[in-house]
Amino acid sequence: MPVCYGYVRVSTAGQVEEGVSLEAQQAKIAAWAELNGYELAGVFVDAGVSAKRADNRPQLQAALAAVCATKGAVLVVYSLSRLARSTKDTLAIAERLEKADADLVSLSERIDTTTAAGRMVFRMLAVLAEFEREQIVERVTDAMRHKKAKNELVGKLPTGFELAADGKTLVPVAAELAVVKLVEELRAGGLSLRAIAAELDRRGIATKEGRGGWKHTAVRRLICRGAA
Repeated sequence: MPVCYGYVRVSTAGQVEEGVSLEAQQAKIAAWAELNGYELAGVFVDAGVSAKRADNRPQLQAALAAVCATKGAVLVVYSLSRLARSTKDTLAIAERLEKADADLVSLSERIDTTTAAGRMVFRMLAVLAEFEREQIVERVTDAMRHKKAKNELVGKLPTGFELAADGKTLVPVAAELAVVKLVEELRAGGLSLRAIAAELDRRGIATKEGRGGWKHTAVRRLICRGAA
């Protein structure tokens, strides 16, 4: 009987605790193995791990090692999104399996690289998946730029501003902007980030949170924000 291995993944702690996504993926993989006459030799689980990179998922690497060590084995996943999010990683995984005379099956997309048509569709879908991800990033970036252009809050409230009554428009705070200006002047005078932090503490200037103890990372953010 030919052998297959399953790989399942969820990206959030909530999904891990509920277990629904993991169980659903494993059930689909087990059903495929039984229907197609494969022995399901093992299922590897990455719980609460992002798919952005393949090299930081230990169970994926273990699954690939197991599949590649068994000639003619198949790696079965619920969907390509569970396997990888970048074309580079997806194709690298496919090439590694191909060199080991192993194959990949993705149930959601009905991809089966044991066939030439399956290999072609696999490569096309991998490219389209990355294209969709890049489009989402572009839309988010455009939305953030639009908010900045309208002087609305994006992310953490920056030093030098407070929120207006509408809860989204930034209003300048003269005292805080004076601190930003001082930091820029100290930097222009040749002081290091740590030296500037020490000088702010020496002068008794509190951070935006109302505490002392400036850190060089906070000073860097002020300088970068001013240059933006």
